[in-house]
Amino acid sequence: MKENPNNTRPLFNPYFALVSGVLAVSTGAIFARLADAPALVIAAYRVGLATLILAPFALWKARDELLKLTKADLSCAVLSGLFLALHFTAWISSLNYTSVANSVVLVNTNPLWVSLLSPMVTRERIKPIVALSILISVVGATLIGIGNIHIGGKAFLGDTLALAGGICASLYLLLGRNLRRKLSLLSYVFICYGSAAVLLWITVLILNLKVCGFSSETLTALWASALIPQLIGHTSYNWALKWFSASLISISLLGEPIGSTLLAYVLFDETLTLQKAVGGVLIMIAIYLSAVSEKKNS
Repeated sequence: MKENPNNTRPLFNPYFALVSGVLAVSTGAIFARLADAPALVIAAYRVGLATLILAPFALWKARDELLKLTKADLSCAVLSGLFLALHFTAWISSLNYTSVANSVVLVNTNPLWVSLLSPMVTRERIKPIVALSILISVVGATLIGIGNIHIGGKAFLGDTLALAGGICASLYLLLGRNLRRKLSLLSYVFICYGSAAVLLWITVLILNLKVCGFSSETLTALWASALIPQLIGHTSYNWALKWFSASLISISLLGEPIGSTLLAYVLFDETLTLQKAVGGVLIMIAIYLSAVSEKKNS
């Protein structure tokens, strides 16, 4: 996508990017379920293949910008990628120690961390209506994932990892918000996804996980995870970070469990309960309130 980082007007309605991002990222859990591979390997392939696809375009279209990056901007972009990788690593690892419900609830607390860290990282104050929407969104995400909460045993370690995953996702968004004000989308995502891929692949190799010999169905799912939830989903959010606050983006990301739940209901015949429906409605209300607040201040 051609973009002038100094342009003050978007090429198209940024809300379209949010909707596209939610729909695309919602497929991530589906492709991960279809891929018969270790979870960390799926994450490594996801950002690794996305980086390989971006590389020729970045070196062709954004080479001059990449070569002129200041050390501070380059370091910040790499740090953003490292937090993205740490988000995947902590969250996926948490599933080995705690229930999926615990993990989903805690990793989806990222709007809370964004609200706490925004004044320090992006110098953006959280308005009362946004604070309310953050609270509503977290309650909604909790209702979606709270079905089988586990306590005791190794759950504390898993819960801590999931919480760390939520904090890392928040820092990834906040650093991206700072950089997208001055860097083009292509330059930012190439460095961000690339640094995330390096860290994830180092982790996979250290753990000696299986990285090849997969079935054609798994390979298809791995490529799909790189193309749809990563390149389309995350890149849509990263494009929107130039125009929207990290708070709105973090709340919008909670649309992912809604989409994933609906897709799992259609594809895998998973139960769609009233509790999950109420949680989804609350998240949609939170996204609407936050979006209205942004529109009033744009």
